[in-house]
Amino acid sequence: MPEAVIIDAVRTPFGRRGGALREQRPDAMLAHVLQAVVRRAGLDPAKVEDVVDGTVTLAGEQGANPGRLGVLLAGFPTHVPGVSLNRMCGSSQQAVHFAAQAVAAGDMHYVVASGVESMTRVPMFLDITLGREGANGYEVLNPALFRQHELIHQGESAERIADKWGLSRERVDAYAKESHRRAAAAQQAQANKEIEPIAGVTPEAASMQLTRDEGVRSVLDEQKMASLKPAFRPEGKGVVTAANSSQISDGASAVLVADAAVARADGLRPRARFRARVVVGSDPMLQLTGVIPATELALRKAGLTVQDIDWFEINEAFAVVPLCWARELSIPLDKVNPWGGAIAHGHPLGATGAALMGKMLNGLEATGGSLGLQVMCIGHGQATATIIERL
Repeated sequence: MPEAVIIDAVRTPFGRRGGALREQRPDAMLAHVLQAVVRRAGLDPAKVEDVVDGTVTLAGEQGANPGRLGVLLAGFPTHVPGVSLNRMCGSSQQAVHFAAQAVAAGDMHYVVASGVESMTRVPMFLDITLGREGANGYEVLNPALFRQHELIHQGESAERIADKWGLSRERVDAYAKESHRRAAAAQQAQANKEIEPIAGVTPEAASMQLTRDEGVRSVLDEQKMASLKPAFRPEGKGVVTAANSSQISDGASAVLVADAAVARADGLRPRARFRARVVVGSDPMLQLTGVIPATELALRKAGLTVQDIDWFEINEAFAVVPLCWARELSIPLDKVNPWGGAIAHGHPLGATGAALMGKMLNGLEATGGSLGLQVMCIGHGQATATIIERL
C-alpha cells in the first residue's frame, strides 16, 4: 500500500481584516501558495494530479470553485484539476486528509491540499446571507434544526465551556497574552519557515512585502485588554472578548502530499508521514469541545499516548478551547502551540488547517521533535485531528 507523506508546506503571512492583504483577491492568494509549494519542493506542477482546497465562505470572490480557479491563476497545466470543500474551520485540514487518502489509496502520486479565506473581501456567512438584507447566519438556517438541537453562536458556546470548566476571565486573558508572547518570539527568531511573503499594502496604501503575521503584538496593552467588555454576554458575567478569541484574518496555505516511493524516485525528500487522520461529530451546543474526543481517537488509532507527542497544535478559536481540552486530557501547556496560535496570528477560516500543519512540521524540525498532533474545533459540533511523524 502506498505511504502518504508531506513533502512541503507553505502559507502566506496572515493579514488583519481590512489590513495589509485587503487588496489581495482570495483566488490570487491561493495561486500564490500553489506556486510556492511546488517551487520549494522542486516538483514540476504538471505532476500534480489534484488540488483540494478548503474554503468556508464559498461565495463572491471565493465562489465558482476557488480550487480550480487557483490552479488556473497559478499557471499550472490545464490538465491539473481542482476542487473546493467546506468543513468550516477544519476545511484545509480536511483537504490534507483527503489528499493523503487519495495517495494512500493508490489513486494519485501527488496532491496539493490547500486553503484560502479573505475575510475582508468575503465576509463570513456571505454564502447563506447573500441577498438577504440584514440577516445573520443563524436566521437563515432551517427552523426544523432548532426544534432538534440547541444551535447557538460559537461565542455563547465558548461562554458555556468557560462555565462548565470554571475558566475565569483572568485565566483566558493570561492564555491570550501567552499566545502573543510565543508568536512574537517566533517572529523575532524568524522561526516560521513555512511563510511565503506576499505583496501587501501599508495603511497609507503604498505597496510592500508582507513577511510576517500582521496580528501578532509584541507589546500588549494589558489595561485595555482587561477593560474590554464580554463580546457575547455584555450585560452578564462573561469571559470571552475580542482579545482572547481568534482574529478575523486573510490568508492562504498549501501542503504537498505525495507517495513516498514516487517522491524519493523523483529526488524529493519526504518530511513527515501520517500516523492518524480523524474527524468526529460532537455536541452542536457545546460545539467547540469535539477537540477532546478527536484527540482521543487520533491517539488510539496511532497507538500513542499524550506523553508521546512532542508538539500539539490546536486552533485557538477561543482561549477556552485549548484550556478545557488541555485540562481534560492532561496535556502540558508548554507543548501546546509553542509558536503561538490564532489569538495572535489570526484565523483565516479555510486557510488555517493547512497553515497549522506547516507550522507544526517546521516546529518539529526546529526542535528535534518526532510526533505532532493537530486538532481543530468546528462549528455545529465537529473536530478534525491529525498525527504526523517527522522523517
